[in-house]
Amino acid sequence: MGVGGARYIRDEKDRIVEVIYESGIKIKTFYGPSDLQEVGFVYEQDLGDPGEYPFTRSIHPGGYRSRAWTMRQYTGFGTPKETNERFKFMISQGQTGLNVAFDLPTQLGLDSDDPLAEGEVGRVGMAVDTLRDFEIAFEGIPLDRIGTGLTINAVASIMLAMYQAVAEKYGYSPQVISATPQNDILKEMIGRGMWIFPVEPSIKLIGDTIEYSMKVMPRTNPVSVCGYHIRESGATPAQEIAYAIQIANTYIEEVVKRGYHVDEFARGITFNFNVFGNLWEQVAKFRAARKLWAKNLKEKWGAKQKQTMFLRGLFGGGGSGLTKEQPIINVVRGAYYALAAALGGAQTTAICSYDEAYTIPTPYSALISLRTLQLLMDEVGLRDTVDPLAGSYFVETLTKQMEEKILEEMAEIDRIGGMKVAVETGYVQRKVARQAYEWHKGLERGEYIKIGVNKYTDPGPLGEEDVKLHEYNPRVAEEQIRSLNEVKRSRNNREVSRCLKDLEVAARQGKNVMPYLLEAVKAYATVGEMTRVFKEVYGEFQEPSIF
Repeated sequence: MGVGGARYIRDEKDRIVEVIYESGIKIKTFYGPSDLQEVGFVYEQDLGDPGEYPFTRSIHPGGYRSRAWTMRQYTGFGTPKETNERFKFMISQGQTGLNVAFDLPTQLGLDSDDPLAEGEVGRVGMAVDTLRDFEIAFEGIPLDRIGTGLTINAVASIMLAMYQAVAEKYGYSPQVISATPQNDILKEMIGRGMWIFPVEPSIKLIGDTIEYSMKVMPRTNPVSVCGYHIRESGATPAQEIAYAIQIANTYIEEVVKRGYHVDEFARGITFNFNVFGNLWEQVAKFRAARKLWAKNLKEKWGAKQKQTMFLRGLFGGGGSGLTKEQPIINVVRGAYYALAAALGGAQTTAICSYDEAYTIPTPYSALISLRTLQLLMDEVGLRDTVDPLAGSYFVETLTKQMEEKILEEMAEIDRIGGMKVAVETGYVQRKVARQAYEWHKGLERGEYIKIGVNKYTDPGPLGEEDVKLHEYNPRVAEEQIRSLNEVKRSRNNREVSRCLKDLEVAARQGKNVMPYLLEAVKAYATVGEMTRVFKEVYGEFQEPSIF
C-alpha cells in the first residue's frame, strides 16, 4: 500500500478543523467568487471551451459524447497461450483496448532459461522470449481495431519491434496498427527498478523508437510517460505531474536534437497517471496537467498544431490505494477511482481489480472492474456533458492551486539541471522515498485515514470474503523453456548471428537500432540475446545511493 489521501486535523469532538491535501494545499470550509479572484482565475486563460487551448476541460469539443473513454484493463500472466485466452475473454465482454503485463525476466531482458529467471517465469505477467510468443499471444486479435499497451520499459524497443513483426505476419500494415509501449526508463530509475542500461543510452533508445515510429508506424504512441509508478513510490499528486512533464521534456530534447520539430512527433508522447487518494485532488491534478502540458509544448517547444498539445493517456489503476484488509471494499475504491478519472477527462482508463493487493486478478474480479467502467459510461451519466465540474468555485480554485504546486516542483528540477541529472544523482529517488516513509509514519499515527487499516478495522462479515489466489504453477516455466528450446532448434542460427552482429555494429555507430531489431526479431533472436548485445555496447546502470 502506497501513499494517498488527505491529512485531517480534528478537535476533541472529532470535528474537522483543517484539511491538507498531499500536494500541500490547505482546503477551506467553503469557496465562493472571491476565491477565484484571489487565485487570478480568468476563463479564457485558465479554462476555455472544451477542445480549445489550454484544454483544461477536454481535448475534444464533444468530450465523452463524441467518444467514450477506451477501457484497457491490465492483463497478462503465465504463458502466451493463457494470456491470449484472457485477452479474448475481456474483449468479448466489451473491453476496447489491451494493456499487456510482462513477467519480470522479460522486463529485465532475461530469457526464461536464464538462471536469474528461476521462479519468476510467467509469475506477474506474460513470459516472452521470441517472436513465437507474440504470435501466440496475439493470434486472433484484430490489431487494426484494438490498440495495445505494452507495459515494458528497458526493452521496449525490442517489444515494439516484435509487435510490428507479429502484425505484419498476421497481415496488418505498420501504418494501421496502434501500439503504446510504456518505454519510460527514467520513471523506472525513480520508482520501480526495472532498468538495465545507463541513462544516456536508455534515452537514446527511446529517441530511436520515437523517430522510427513517426516514419513507419504513425498510429503508434512510442512513449507513455508514467507518472503512475512515481506516484506509487511516494510522490505527491503535484510531483507526479511535474516529474512526468520534465521526463517528457527530456525525451523531446533527445528527438529535437536529431533535427525534428516538436509538431512532427510529440503527439505520439502519451501519459499514464495514477488515480487514488482524495477524489477532488485527483480531478484537479488531471485538469491542471492538461493545461500545463499544452502550455509546455507551446511556450517551451514552439508547438503550432493543436493535436501536438493534447495530453492523451491512461488515467487509472490505483493499485497503491487498495488494501489487503477487507479486500471486498476495494470494489468501492475502484469505482471512486474510475469516477475521478472520468471527471478528470481520461481518454483511456483502467482500474485495478479488488484482489490485486493479493494476486493476479481472476476473470471474476477483472470483469467487475470492467463492468464498473461500463456502468459509469452507460448508466450513471458520465458522458452527458463535458467537464461537469467546470465553474465550481472549489474545483477551479483547486485546479489553479494545483497548477502552481506543479510549477514549483518543475522549477525545482530545472534548478538542479533537469530530470536526467535528478535521476543520475538520485535526487528524486531520495525525495520520493523519504516522503513515502513519512506518509506511512503519519498513517500509523492516524493523521491519514485508511478504512480497514487504521479505522473501522473490525471486518465483521466482510472478513468472511475469501480472495481466490492465483497460484504459481512451475509448469509455466517448464512449458516456456520447452517452447524456447524448440524455437532455437528450428530457427536459422546463422541468420540470427548475422542479425545480432548487425545490431551490435549499429549500436556502436550510434545508428537508429529499430530496423536492426526488427530483422533480429524476425529471425527469432531471443530477448536475452538482443539485450546482451546492448549490455556489451552500453553497459549497465549503476543505481545511486538514496541513503
